[in-house]
Amino acid sequence: MRGAGRVVFAATLLLIAGTLNIIYGIGSLDDANIFVNDKRFIFTNLNTLGWVLIILGVIQLTAGFSLFGGGTYGRVIGIAAATLGAIDALMSVGGAYPFWSLGLFAICVIVIHGLVVLGEPERT
Repeated sequence: MRGAGRVVFAATLLLIAGTLNIIYGIGSLDDANIFVNDKRFIFTNLNTLGWVLIILGVIQLTAGFSLFGGGTYGRVIGIAAATLGAIDALMSVGGAYPFWSLGLFAICVIVIHGLVVLGEPERT
C-alpha cells in the first residue's frame, strides 16, 4: 500500500506529540514554572489549559496506537488530533520556548501529511 511507511512514522510521531501534550498538561495543572509569567492565551487559567492538553494528548495516544493496529479510526482521529495539536502549538509560540512549539507544530504537520498520503496500492 502506498504510504504505509509514512503511516508508521506518523503514528510514532503522534505518540511522541501525545506524550508531550500530557506532560505539558500535567505541568500546567501543577502550576509549574515552565510558563512565563502565567501567560494566558485563550483559556481562563493554567488549570483549564492543563486539562485541554491532557485530553488532547490522550486522543493522540489512542490514535497512534490504533494506527499501529491498522485501524481506520486511527487515521481519521489522527488527522483531527494532529490538526488540533498544530493549532495548539501555534497558540503557544509566544511562550517561553517558541522554537520548541514550532518543532511540535512541524511534527503535527508531518503527521497530517503522512496520514493523508496513505492510499490505494500503486499500479505497476
